[in-house]
Amino acid sequence: MLIAGNWKLFKGPAETTEFCRALRGSDLGYADVVVCPPYLSLAAAVTALAGTEIGVAAQNVHWAEQGAYTGEVGPAMLRELGVYGAIVGHSERRQYFGDTDETVARRVRAALEAGLFVIACVGESEEEREAGQTQLVLRVQTEAIAEAARDQRENLVVAYEPIWAIGTGRTATPDLVEEAHLFVKSILDVPVLYGGSVKPENAELLCAQSAVDGALVGGASLDADSFAEICRRSTRS
Repeated sequence: MLIAGNWKLFKGPAETTEFCRALRGSDLGYADVVVCPPYLSLAAAVTALAGTEIGVAAQNVHWAEQGAYTGEVGPAMLRELGVYGAIVGHSERRQYFGDTDETVARRVRAALEAGLFVIACVGESEEEREAGQTQLVLRVQTEAIAEAARDQRENLVVAYEPIWAIGTGRTATPDLVEEAHLFVKSILDVPVLYGGSVKPENAELLCAQSAVDGALVGGASLDADSFAEICRRSTRS
């Protein structure tokens, strides 16, 4: 069971160090754990978690190793820093920063070729779900990722994040989650995490679904006690 904490635009280096030190001393159950700080705090997390089994991943990665791409960070730079992997194609990157299925695929391919572990995100908006387009959206997004990964799928997981459940407090029902995960796996046979208002109160039920292989946690990952509780509860069933 993989539990990844996406911190988004929270926690500078000092707060990251404090959090990671607290996490080192926490009972995380039997979960495989990854934290995903902002770029500026990656080095602090790598240092604070050295010698543990807790991985550190970036929240995004560019497809080019170097070049005229102001503000971007390439895969080799992350590897040099000691970063384990990267989230790719998060809905907020698609919504606010122009990521498309094509650019997500390029990021996936470059990250995998560089030896990074990749958490590739897919998910439908509320409008798409209400229009009955959930499977169409998931198919298009997942097929792009599958084509990009090709024969390097051992370092790839998909995160299903229904956009309408991210940061809203709304959580997809276990049956809906199971259905979506099975559909994604029918296209791309890799582990699938659930992301969308995961918290200690629902982590055990969500992770008990047979097609759920872990969680991509947002707001509830910002508190060390809350995040540790999610990790423990995810492996109870």
